[in-house]
Amino acid sequence: MPTPAPLPRSSPEAQGLSSRAVLSWLDALAADDLELHSFVLLRSGAVIAEGWWAPYRPERVHRLHSLSKSFAATAIGFLVAEERVGVDDPVVSLFPDDLPATVEGHLAALRVQDLLTMRTGHAEDVTGALFEAPDNDWGRAFLAQPTQYPPGTHFVYNSAATFMLSALVQRLTGETLLDFLRPRLLEPLGIGEAHWVSNPQGINVGGWGLHLTTEGVARFGQLYLQGGRWEGRQVLPQSWVEAATRAQVPPGEDEASDWAQGYGYQFWRCRFEAYRADGAAGQFCVVMPQQRAVLAITAEVPNMQRVLDHVWAHLLAGMGEGRPLPDDPIAQEALRTRCASLNLAVPEVTDEWDGASRDETYIFEANEEGLRWARLTSSPTFCRLTLADERGEHAIDFGLMDWRAGRTTLWPGGEEPVLARAGWQRGGTLALTMLLIEGGFRWEVVIDGQVGTLAFQLMPAAFPDEQTLLARRSDVG
Repeated sequence: MPTPAPLPRSSPEAQGLSSRAVLSWLDALAADDLELHSFVLLRSGAVIAEGWWAPYRPERVHRLHSLSKSFAATAIGFLVAEERVGVDDPVVSLFPDDLPATVEGHLAALRVQDLLTMRTGHAEDVTGALFEAPDNDWGRAFLAQPTQYPPGTHFVYNSAATFMLSALVQRLTGETLLDFLRPRLLEPLGIGEAHWVSNPQGINVGGWGLHLTTEGVARFGQLYLQGGRWEGRQVLPQSWVEAATRAQVPPGEDEASDWAQGYGYQFWRCRFEAYRADGAAGQFCVVMPQQRAVLAITAEVPNMQRVLDHVWAHLLAGMGEGRPLPDDPIAQEALRTRCASLNLAVPEVTDEWDGASRDETYIFEANEEGLRWARLTSSPTFCRLTLADERGEHAIDFGLMDWRAGRTTLWPGGEEPVLARAGWQRGGTLALTMLLIEGGFRWEVVIDGQVGTLAFQLMPAAFPDEQTLLARRSDVG
């Protein structure tokens, strides 16, 4: 595939936004202790600000969680354009081999559109039933779930519905969802590296699990902002863009919530006539049509609404009509410096490594995570922490005061890329940080040699209470 053309770059002022507004947005995020990993801000198709909190980097992919859903829905848009399926097609006609013995009335009435709008008739999310399917047949498990409402009448956020969209793509085309999208969406937009988690049957899970770069997410949003056009070509029908991003599901009653403004085809409506794709912990692709702007964010935050509140207050409010503003060299340089020096807030360590050799074992108190023991081994040039749970032992090697790249099986979802750093804190404790660099999560360990304890912390937003597991040093190896 040829190297994609870079997105044009511009100053915020040239596109009608003050650099000071972007700086105030970054200040507000920091004041609220909101952990962003990256952002790319586009206006009129040009990147006007971007940043990555080191050690996150532009070329790395990031797990998008439910932002993946909007890509899955887009695949259905391509199938509709190719006349291979219609939004009013009955789902039972598309999965004839997976139906229960008795097809009740609600199931018979289920349409593709109901999967897209998450009005499947279920009273609650049935995704858990897919994981529990004894034969690992997720499609059969979905169709077997009882429905309490007529399809198309009751909205409930339901990742299993998105899985069925992915299963539909694979059934009709013989390709996984990602492989189907590559020549139709990713390659035309210049989106390079991408991977998608699959279920035991080899079907991309659809509702989560897509990994893309932040710029890839921004390009996706720009395609929708442009009505499906890219570099003069109609990549996706404009009619699909309009249908997918309007409120197919009517708004709720909470005018202050961006989760109560209506729902389209796997897109959320926002306040201020914006819309977005989003995923857990602050993965965002926000499209602001009136401002001709797109904002892509990756993050690990417990309060996603707060992130959007700051977007509206500092960025959208400052965009005005889009006429160029006078140059502000001081603010522009301050913004460039700020974006180039962003760093993830991790424990501070000294620039000296205690070269003592250690071989210490710590036994965990009983905990829901199933961690049993940890073993620290170190030398003047080496540091390793091995953790054991019911699945086995998981060894992670650490860089000394700097990040070391590796892979870990400690994450229960499978092997993950990890960056790990060890260093001494001024109080005499050893701080170990393990960053799942694609997943966006991290673990932090603090070892107090004098007291003989090891504290293992599961960081928010996945664990907003900052759950800490305690282990004590054992005299038995």
